[in-house]
Amino acid sequence: MTWQNQLLPNDHPPVSSGSVGVLLVNLGTPDAPDPSSVKRYLKQFLSDKRVIEIPAIAWQPILRGIILNTRPAKSAEAYSKVWTDRGSPLADITSRQAEAIEGQFGENVIVDFAMRYGNPSIEDKLKALTEKGCDRILVAPLYPQYSAATTATVFDEVARVLKEMRWQPALRFLPPYHDEELYLTALADDLTRQLGSLSFKPETMLLSFHGMPQRTLEKGDPYHCHCQKTSRLLREKLEVRPEWSGVKFVTTFQSRFGPAQWLEPATDDTLVAEGEKGTKRLVVAAPGFSADCVETLEELALEGRDEFLEAGGEEFAVMDCLNVSGSGVEMLKSMIGRELSGWV
Repeated sequence: MTWQNQLLPNDHPPVSSGSVGVLLVNLGTPDAPDPSSVKRYLKQFLSDKRVIEIPAIAWQPILRGIILNTRPAKSAEAYSKVWTDRGSPLADITSRQAEAIEGQFGENVIVDFAMRYGNPSIEDKLKALTEKGCDRILVAPLYPQYSAATTATVFDEVARVLKEMRWQPALRFLPPYHDEELYLTALADDLTRQLGSLSFKPETMLLSFHGMPQRTLEKGDPYHCHCQKTSRLLREKLEVRPEWSGVKFVTTFQSRFGPAQWLEPATDDTLVAEGEKGTKRLVVAAPGFSADCVETLEELALEGRDEFLEAGGEEFAVMDCLNVSGSGVEMLKSMIGRELSGWV
């Protein structure tokens, strides 16, 4: 019997350790496409001070008195249009991304996924990983472009969970990858593959990113700059490929919410403007989204199509996000493998 074992009481529970965890994190989703589930989700999401930078004393009465009594029904309708027999597209795809890279780094590495808002939660998944013996965990926020309202909230929630832990794991975080060669090449390759399956060649391609209030830029958030850099570098990669010859690229921002000034140009306004000025063939890509979700599958693919066609357009398509495409999975595997260096 070793000296350490002599110190342990006979009823000491077994302790697992020595494994490495990887936790993929995306934004979140309601549990079901119904108003009550959406209301629960929006309450959590829109109560985050990183997301809504208005003092709680002013914002919470608006949120609880107006928004949570009006918006859930409309949002539930949008979710219902894209919900599948596997549930939320965002959660399903993120789950499959985790499954695709599970086992790629050795049997000692456990890969899982979580949602920042909704389920499965970061708290539940961090606790599950530590219970499985993961004393080193790489948290991978799947936001290519950094924003306080997305990337930073993951840090906040991880810190909140760890604050309650007596035995904390060592942590690493996947950094933003908006200008990484791995990401840009994966996008260029996958978009070119998808272009080949279309029945038309576009005149214009919108690179649509999720919008943020203009004040976030003015306060120093790098998100707008990251989006613009991604657009510029991706455009440079595509323009030299013969498949994209003659295509015009336009960077836009979608999903405006509330009366504040948001980043421009707006995707919906641009779709209408393109149709009205005579553009007949248009495609949209959403390089800021790592997985398809209600913003791409409903807002862009359904609402966006109607806006463009009603304005005079004739051919319209929304490209898939990287999702679990070969290019996307290889990118995730390479980036995560790099961040695990020294641990595996």
